[in-house]
Amino acid sequence: MKTLRFISILEGTSLILLLFIAVPLKRAMGMPEMVSLIGPIHGGLFILFNLLLASSIPRFGVSVKHALIGFVASLLPFGSYIFKAKILNKY
Repeated sequence: MKTLRFISILEGTSLILLLFIAVPLKRAMGMPEMVSLIGPIHGGLFILFNLLLASSIPRFGVSVKHALIGFVASLLPFGSYIFKAKILNKY
């Protein structure tokens, strides 16, 4: 469970970096290499977070409802932080 909490923070941070730093740099400053760097990192962390979340249902007793909330939270900026604080810290 400690790993899932840590990955949730990394995934959330990578999404924020992608949306609020890399994409504006690409659009405003013509620097697509930032998205090329941060995009795959975020994609890998997103997949890893959701795989860990799905595997935590049988291993740690995370409810399916909480896992679905976690998936939706991983799609939203700052969602992973809120999910960790409100739900993951209970397990």
